[in-house]
Amino acid sequence: MNDRSRNRFVRRPLVIGALILAAATASWTTLRSRAEAPAPAPRAAAVPATLVQVAQENVPQLLTGVGTVQPLASVTVRTRLDGQLERIGFIEGQDVRAGQVLAELDGRALRAQLEQARAQKGRDTAQLDNARRDLERYTQLVREDAASHQTADTQKALVAQLQAAVKTDDAQIHYAEVQLGYATITAPISGRTGARQVDPGNIVHANDASGLVVINQIDPIAVVFTLPGDAVQAINRAGRDGRRLPVFAYDRSGDALLARGELVLVDNRIDMASGTVQLKARFANGEHELWPGQYVNVRLQLGEHEAALTVPASAVLRGQAGTYVYVVGADGKAQMRPVDVVQIQDDKAVVGKGLAAGETVVADGQYRMKPGIAVVAATRGADASSRSDGR
Repeated sequence: MNDRSRNRFVRRPLVIGALILAAATASWTTLRSRAEAPAPAPRAAAVPATLVQVAQENVPQLLTGVGTVQPLASVTVRTRLDGQLERIGFIEGQDVRAGQVLAELDGRALRAQLEQARAQKGRDTAQLDNARRDLERYTQLVREDAASHQTADTQKALVAQLQAAVKTDDAQIHYAEVQLGYATITAPISGRTGARQVDPGNIVHANDASGLVVINQIDPIAVVFTLPGDAVQAINRAGRDGRRLPVFAYDRSGDALLARGELVLVDNRIDMASGTVQLKARFANGEHELWPGQYVNVRLQLGEHEAALTVPASAVLRGQAGTYVYVVGADGKAQMRPVDVVQIQDDKAVVGKGLAAGETVVADGQYRMKPGIAVVAATRGADASSRSDGR
Protein backbone atom coordinates (compact mmCIF):
# COMPACT_ATOMS: atom_id res chain seq x y z
CA MET A 1 0.00 0.00 0.00
CA ASN A 2 1.45 3.34 -1.06
CA ASP A 3 1.37 6.51 1.05
CA ARG A 4 -1.61 8.06 -0.78
CA SER A 5 -3.75 5.00 -0.22
CA ARG A 6 -2.70 4.87 3.42
CA ASN A 7 -3.67 8.49 3.96
CA ARG A 8 -7.13 7.96 2.45
CA PHE A 9 -7.69 5.01 4.71
CA VAL A 10 -6.81 7.05 7.79
CA ARG A 11 -8.92 10.16 6.89
CA ARG A 12 -12.15 8.28 6.03
CA PRO A 13 -13.04 7.30 9.64
CA LEU A 14 -12.31 10.84 10.81
CA VAL A 15 -14.68 12.35 8.23
CA ILE A 16 -17.42 9.92 9.12
CA GLY A 17 -17.03 10.65 12.84
CA ALA A 18 -17.17 14.37 12.20
CA LEU A 19 -20.35 14.01 10.22
CA ILE A 20 -21.92 11.91 12.97
CA LEU A 21 -20.92 14.47 15.60
CA ALA A 22 -22.35 17.33 13.53
CA ALA A 23 -25.62 15.48 13.06
CA ALA A 24 -25.89 14.75 16.77
CA THR A 25 -25.13 18.37 17.64
CA ALA A 26 -27.82 19.62 15.24
CA SER A 27 -30.40 17.21 16.64
CA TRP A 28 -29.62 18.23 20.23
CA THR A 29 -29.84 21.92 19.35
CA THR A 30 -33.21 21.41 17.65
CA LEU A 31 -34.64 19.47 20.58
CA ARG A 32 -33.37 22.08 23.06
CA SER A 33 -34.86 24.95 21.07
CA ARG A 34 -38.18 23.15 20.89
CA ALA A 35 -38.13 22.49 24.63
CA GLU A 36 -37.26 26.10 25.46
CA ALA A 37 -39.80 27.66 23.01
CA PRO A 38 -43.03 28.93 24.77
CA ALA A 39 -46.11 26.82 24.27
CA PRO A 40 -48.88 28.48 22.19
CA ALA A 41 -51.61 30.08 24.31
CA PRO A 42 -54.69 27.89 24.59
CA ARG A 43 -57.76 29.22 22.82
CA ALA A 44 -60.27 30.76 25.30
CA ALA A 45 -63.43 28.71 25.74
CA ALA A 46 -66.79 30.32 25.00
CA VAL A 47 -68.60 31.54 28.13
CA PRO A 48 -72.21 30.31 28.59
CA ALA A 49 -74.75 33.05 29.33
CA THR A 50 -78.46 33.71 29.02
CA LEU A 51 -79.06 35.55 25.77
CA VAL A 52 -82.17 37.45 24.73
CA GLN A 53 -83.11 39.60 21.80
CA VAL A 54 -84.07 43.25 22.09
CA ALA A 55 -87.86 43.40 21.75
CA GLN A 56 -90.03 46.21 20.40
CA GLU A 57 -93.44 46.67 22.07
CA ASN A 58 -95.82 49.14 23.67
CA VAL A 59 -94.99 49.65 27.35
CA PRO A 60 -97.05 51.63 29.90
CA GLN A 61 -95.43 54.90 30.94
CA LEU A 62 -95.47 54.77 34.73
CA LEU A 63 -94.53 56.92 37.69
CA THR A 64 -94.02 55.09 40.97
CA GLY A 65 -94.39 56.29 44.53
CA VAL A 66 -95.31 55.20 48.04
CA GLY A 67 -98.72 56.04 49.46
CA THR A 68 -101.00 55.63 52.44
CA VAL A 69 -104.57 54.39 52.29
CA GLN A 70 -107.04 56.87 53.79
CA PRO A 71 -110.83 56.87 54.14
CA LEU A 72 -112.53 58.83 51.41
CA ALA A 73 -114.41 60.52 54.27
CA SER A 74 -114.09 60.23 58.03
CA VAL A 75 -116.63 61.52 60.56
CA THR A 76 -116.51 61.50 64.34
CA VAL A 77 -120.15 61.14 65.40
CA ARG A 78 -120.94 63.42 68.34
CA THR A 79 -124.11 64.38 70.14
CA ARG A 80 -125.36 67.97 69.87
CA LEU A 81 -127.11 67.76 73.21
CA ASP A 82 -126.25 67.04 76.81
CA GLY A 83 -128.17 64.08 78.14
CA GLN A 84 -128.29 60.44 79.01
CA LEU A 85 -127.48 57.90 76.31
CA GLU A 86 -130.38 55.46 76.24
CA ARG A 87 -129.67 53.13 73.29
CA ILE A 88 -126.96 52.22 70.80
CA GLY A 89 -128.18 51.22 67.34
CA PHE A 90 -125.03 49.81 65.77
CA ILE A 91 -122.44 47.06 66.26
CA GLU A 92 -118.76 47.91 66.40
CA GLY A 93 -117.12 47.32 63.03
CA GLN A 94 -120.47 47.27 61.23
CA ASP A 95 -121.11 48.83 57.85
CA VAL A 96 -123.80 51.50 58.24
CA ARG A 97 -125.80 53.52 55.74
CA ALA A 98 -126.27 57.26 55.74
CA GLY A 99 -129.34 58.08 57.85
CA GLN A 100 -129.21 54.87 59.87
CA VAL A 101 -129.99 55.37 63.60
CA LEU A 102 -126.82 55.01 65.64
CA ALA A 103 -127.92 56.13 69.12
CA GLU A 104 -130.79 57.71 71.05
CA LEU A 105 -130.73 60.11 73.99
CA ASP A 106 -133.38 60.68 76.64
CA GLY A 107 -135.73 63.14 74.88
CA ARG A 108 -138.59 63.46 77.36
CA ALA A 109 -137.73 67.04 78.35
CA LEU A 110 -137.42 68.03 74.70
CA ARG A 111 -140.79 66.51 73.85
CA ALA A 112 -142.33 68.50 76.70
CA GLN A 113 -140.85 71.71 75.31
CA LEU A 114 -142.27 70.87 71.91
CA GLU A 115 -145.75 70.35 73.34
CA GLN A 116 -145.49 73.63 75.23
CA ALA A 117 -144.59 75.49 72.02
CA ARG A 118 -147.50 73.91 70.18
CA ALA A 119 -149.88 74.88 72.99
CA GLN A 120 -148.62 78.45 72.90
CA LYS A 121 -149.29 78.57 69.20
CA GLY A 122 -152.83 77.27 69.72
CA ARG A 123 -153.56 80.03 72.23
CA ASP A 124 -152.12 82.76 70.00
CA THR A 125 -153.98 81.40 66.99
CA ALA A 126 -157.29 81.55 68.86
CA GLN A 127 -156.62 85.14 69.93
CA LEU A 128 -155.72 86.03 66.34
CA ASP A 129 -159.00 84.60 65.02
CA ASN A 130 -160.98 86.60 67.58
CA ALA A 131 -159.06 89.78 66.80
CA ARG A 132 -159.72 89.36 63.07
CA ARG A 133 -163.48 89.02 63.69
CA ASP A 134 -163.43 92.14 65.89
CA LEU A 135 -161.59 93.98 63.14
CA GLU A 136 -164.32 93.08 60.67
CA ARG A 137 -166.95 94.44 63.06
CA TYR A 138 -165.09 97.71 63.69
CA THR A 139 -164.55 98.17 59.96
CA GLN A 140 -168.31 97.81 59.36
CA LEU A 141 -169.11 100.27 62.19
CA VAL A 142 -166.70 102.82 60.75
CA ARG A 143 -168.53 102.59 57.43
CA GLU A 144 -171.78 103.21 59.25
CA ASP A 145 -170.13 106.06 61.14
CA ALA A 146 -170.83 104.22 64.40
CA ALA A 147 -167.20 103.88 65.49
CA SER A 148 -164.08 105.95 65.20
CA HIS A 149 -161.23 105.27 62.85
CA GLN A 150 -158.85 105.13 65.82
CA THR A 151 -160.70 102.11 67.22
CA ALA A 152 -160.39 100.30 63.90
CA ASP A 153 -156.68 101.17 63.61
CA THR A 154 -156.01 99.88 67.12
CA GLN A 155 -157.70 96.62 66.24
CA LYS A 156 -155.58 96.30 63.06
CA ALA A 157 -152.44 96.68 65.17
CA LEU A 158 -153.66 93.98 67.54
CA VAL A 159 -154.24 91.60 64.61
CA ALA A 160 -150.73 92.26 63.29
CA GLN A 161 -149.28 91.70 66.75
CA LEU A 162 -151.02 88.34 67.11
CA GLN A 163 -149.92 87.31 63.61
CA ALA A 164 -146.31 87.96 64.64
CA ALA A 165 -146.87 85.96 67.82
CA VAL A 166 -148.09 83.00 65.78
CA LYS A 167 -144.99 83.18 63.58
CA THR A 168 -142.86 83.22 66.71
CA ASP A 169 -144.74 80.17 67.93
CA ASP A 170 -144.00 78.42 64.61
CA ALA A 171 -140.32 79.18 65.05
CA GLN A 172 -140.38 77.86 68.61
CA ILE A 173 -142.09 74.68 67.44
CA HIS A 174 -139.50 74.20 64.68
CA TYR A 175 -136.65 74.79 67.13
CA ALA A 176 -138.13 72.29 69.59
CA GLU A 177 -138.54 69.72 66.79
CA VAL A 178 -134.93 70.21 65.76
CA GLN A 179 -133.72 69.80 69.32
CA LEU A 180 -135.81 66.68 69.74
CA GLY A 181 -134.40 65.38 66.45
CA TYR A 182 -130.90 65.74 67.89
CA ALA A 183 -131.87 63.18 70.51
CA THR A 184 -131.87 60.59 67.72
CA ILE A 185 -128.33 60.38 66.28
CA THR A 186 -128.06 59.08 62.70
CA ALA A 187 -125.10 58.22 60.47
CA PRO A 188 -124.05 61.26 58.41
CA ILE A 189 -122.26 59.09 55.81
CA SER A 190 -122.17 55.47 54.75
CA GLY A 191 -119.12 53.58 55.96
CA ARG A 192 -117.56 51.27 58.53
CA THR A 193 -117.94 52.03 62.24
CA GLY A 194 -115.03 51.79 64.63
CA ALA A 195 -114.89 51.09 68.33
CA ARG A 196 -117.75 52.47 70.45
CA GLN A 197 -116.51 55.26 72.69
CA VAL A 198 -119.38 55.34 75.22
CA ASP A 199 -121.89 52.85 76.58
CA PRO A 200 -125.63 53.31 77.14
CA GLY A 201 -126.50 54.83 80.49
CA ASN A 202 -123.70 57.38 80.45
CA ILE A 203 -124.26 61.12 80.35
CA VAL A 204 -122.88 62.54 77.13
CA HIS A 205 -122.06 66.14 76.28
CA ALA A 206 -121.89 68.08 73.07
CA ASN A 207 -118.26 69.03 73.76
CA ASP A 208 -117.02 65.46 74.34
CA ALA A 209 -113.78 65.17 72.32
CA SER A 210 -113.98 61.45 71.59
CA GLY A 211 -117.59 61.45 70.43
CA LEU A 212 -119.66 58.30 70.20
CA VAL A 213 -117.97 56.51 67.28
CA VAL A 214 -115.88 57.20 64.17
CA ILE A 215 -117.25 56.27 60.73
CA ASN A 216 -114.78 55.79 57.90
CA GLN A 217 -115.92 55.59 54.30
CA ILE A 218 -113.87 52.75 52.83
CA ASP A 219 -115.93 51.89 49.75
CA PRO A 220 -114.81 53.80 47.79
CA ILE A 221 -111.51 54.63 49.45
CA ALA A 222 -108.59 56.99 48.80
CA VAL A 223 -104.82 56.63 48.56
CA VAL A 224 -102.61 59.66 49.17
CA PHE A 225 -99.10 59.45 47.69
CA THR A 226 -96.23 61.70 46.68
CA LEU A 227 -94.16 62.06 43.53
CA PRO A 228 -91.21 64.30 42.67
CA GLY A 229 -92.26 67.84 41.89
CA ASP A 230 -90.63 67.55 38.45
CA ALA A 231 -93.41 65.16 37.44
CA VAL A 232 -96.18 67.76 37.74
CA GLN A 233 -95.89 69.02 34.16
CA ALA A 234 -95.97 65.51 32.72
CA ILE A 235 -99.01 64.67 34.85
CA ASN A 236 -100.81 67.84 33.75
CA ARG A 237 -100.08 67.12 30.09
CA ALA A 238 -101.31 63.55 30.40
CA GLY A 239 -104.49 64.68 32.17
CA ARG A 240 -105.55 67.31 29.66
CA ASP A 241 -109.09 67.34 28.29
CA GLY A 242 -110.42 65.85 31.52
CA ARG A 243 -108.72 62.50 30.98
CA ARG A 244 -108.70 60.38 34.13
CA LEU A 245 -105.27 58.85 34.70
CA PRO A 246 -105.30 55.22 35.92
CA VAL A 247 -103.60 54.43 39.22
CA PHE A 248 -102.57 50.98 40.46
CA ALA A 249 -102.06 50.07 44.11
CA TYR A 250 -99.67 47.21 44.95
CA ASP A 251 -98.70 45.62 48.23
CA ARG A 252 -95.50 46.64 49.99
CA SER A 253 -93.45 44.05 48.08
CA GLY A 254 -94.68 45.56 44.82
CA ASP A 255 -95.69 42.17 43.43
CA ALA A 256 -99.42 41.79 44.16
CA LEU A 257 -101.89 44.18 42.53
CA LEU A 258 -104.48 45.18 45.13
CA ALA A 259 -106.74 47.62 43.30
CA ARG A 260 -107.15 49.81 40.22
CA GLY A 261 -108.37 53.38 40.54
CA GLU A 262 -108.04 56.83 39.05
CA LEU A 263 -106.29 60.05 39.94
CA VAL A 264 -108.62 62.65 41.46
CA LEU A 265 -106.25 65.28 42.86
CA VAL A 266 -102.90 66.90 42.18
CA ASP A 267 -102.15 69.28 45.02
CA ASN A 268 -101.94 72.96 44.08
CA ARG A 269 -98.44 73.37 45.49
CA ILE A 270 -95.10 71.58 45.66
CA ASP A 271 -93.68 71.04 49.12
CA MET A 272 -90.58 73.21 49.23
CA ALA A 273 -89.01 71.17 52.02
CA SER A 274 -89.18 67.78 50.28
CA GLY A 275 -89.55 68.85 46.64
CA THR A 276 -92.52 66.53 46.21
CA VAL A 277 -96.15 67.01 45.25
CA GLN A 278 -99.05 65.25 46.95
CA LEU A 279 -101.62 63.36 44.90
CA LYS A 280 -104.80 61.47 45.71
CA ALA A 281 -106.37 58.54 43.91
CA ARG A 282 -109.82 57.05 44.36
CA PHE A 283 -110.42 53.29 44.36
CA ALA A 284 -113.55 51.19 44.35
CA ASN A 285 -112.98 48.97 47.36
CA GLY A 286 -115.85 46.53 47.39
CA GLU A 287 -113.63 43.63 48.45
CA HIS A 288 -111.85 45.76 51.08
CA GLU A 289 -108.41 44.97 49.68
CA LEU A 290 -107.35 48.42 50.85
CA TRP A 291 -107.61 49.46 54.49
CA PRO A 292 -107.10 52.84 56.15
CA GLY A 293 -103.54 53.30 57.37
CA GLN A 294 -102.12 50.69 54.99
CA TYR A 295 -98.88 51.46 53.13
CA VAL A 296 -98.96 50.64 49.41
CA ASN A 297 -96.79 51.05 46.35
CA VAL A 298 -98.52 53.24 43.78
CA ARG A 299 -98.05 53.36 40.02
CA LEU A 300 -99.53 56.24 38.05
CA GLN A 301 -99.90 55.56 34.33
CA LEU A 302 -99.39 58.63 32.16
CA GLY A 303 -99.67 56.87 28.82
CA GLU A 304 -97.63 54.41 26.77
CA HIS A 305 -94.13 54.19 25.31
CA GLU A 306 -95.11 53.17 21.79
CA ALA A 307 -92.83 50.76 19.89
CA ALA A 308 -90.32 50.93 22.72
CA LEU A 309 -87.16 48.83 22.81
CA THR A 310 -87.15 46.56 25.85
CA VAL A 311 -84.73 44.16 27.50
CA PRO A 312 -84.88 42.31 30.82
CA ALA A 313 -83.91 44.56 33.70
CA SER A 314 -81.16 42.08 34.61
CA ALA A 315 -79.40 42.86 31.31
CA VAL A 316 -78.74 46.47 32.35
CA LEU A 317 -75.56 47.05 34.36
CA ARG A 318 -74.29 50.24 35.93
CA GLY A 319 -70.71 51.43 35.83
CA GLN A 320 -68.80 54.62 36.48
CA ALA A 321 -69.74 55.95 33.04
CA GLY A 322 -73.43 55.06 33.41
CA THR A 323 -75.65 52.18 32.34
CA TYR A 324 -74.53 49.61 29.78
CA VAL A 325 -75.29 46.14 28.43
CA TYR A 326 -73.26 43.37 26.85
CA VAL A 327 -74.21 42.95 23.18
CA VAL A 328 -73.30 39.72 21.38
CA GLY A 329 -72.47 40.38 17.75
CA ALA A 330 -72.64 38.14 14.70
CA ASP A 331 -69.14 36.84 15.52
CA GLY A 332 -70.44 35.50 18.83
CA LYS A 333 -68.32 37.86 20.91
CA ALA A 334 -69.54 40.20 23.63
CA GLN A 335 -69.00 43.94 23.57
CA MET A 336 -69.96 46.61 26.11
CA ARG A 337 -72.59 49.06 24.83
CA PRO A 338 -73.68 52.18 26.77
CA VAL A 339 -77.46 52.61 26.83
CA ASP A 340 -79.96 55.24 27.93
CA VAL A 341 -82.58 53.63 30.20
CA VAL A 342 -85.94 55.44 30.17
CA GLN A 343 -87.81 53.26 32.66
CA ILE A 344 -87.43 50.02 34.61
CA GLN A 345 -90.67 48.40 35.70
CA ASP A 346 -91.75 44.82 36.36
CA ASP A 347 -88.26 43.45 35.55
CA LYS A 348 -88.39 45.12 32.14
CA ALA A 349 -86.16 48.00 31.06
CA VAL A 350 -87.17 50.47 28.36
CA VAL A 351 -84.09 51.60 26.42
CA GLY A 352 -84.18 54.96 24.70
CA LYS A 353 -80.75 54.92 23.01
CA GLY A 354 -77.98 52.44 22.38
CA LEU A 355 -79.77 49.38 21.02
CA ALA A 356 -81.71 48.25 17.98
CA ALA A 357 -84.57 45.79 17.75
CA GLY A 358 -83.42 42.21 17.23
CA GLU A 359 -79.93 42.63 18.69
CA THR A 360 -78.77 39.98 21.15
CA VAL A 361 -77.84 40.99 24.69
CA VAL A 362 -76.64 39.09 27.74
CA ALA A 363 -79.45 38.87 30.29
CA ASP A 364 -77.67 36.72 32.88
CA GLY A 365 -74.08 35.64 33.51
CA GLN A 366 -72.41 39.04 33.06
CA TYR A 367 -70.05 38.36 35.96
CA ARG A 368 -68.00 36.23 33.55
CA MET A 369 -68.14 38.73 30.72
CA LYS A 370 -65.41 40.96 29.36
CA PRO A 371 -65.19 42.74 26.01
CA GLY A 372 -64.21 40.45 23.15
CA ILE A 373 -64.95 37.17 24.89
CA ALA A 374 -66.83 34.49 23.00
CA VAL A 375 -70.31 33.80 24.30
CA VAL A 376 -72.56 30.81 23.83
CA ALA A 377 -76.21 30.51 24.85
CA ALA A 378 -76.47 28.62 28.10
CA THR A 379 -78.81 25.70 28.40
CA ARG A 380 -81.30 25.74 31.27
CA GLY A 381 -79.38 23.01 33.15
CA ALA A 382 -75.99 24.58 32.63
CA ASP A 383 -77.24 27.97 33.69
CA ALA A 384 -78.67 26.59 36.92
CA SER A 385 -75.43 24.69 37.60
CA SER A 386 -73.28 27.78 37.11
CA ARG A 387 -75.48 29.74 39.50
CA SER A 388 -75.29 27.08 42.19
CA ASP A 389 -71.49 26.79 41.86
CA GLY A 390 -71.04 30.55 41.94
CA ARG A 391 -68.90 30.43 38.80
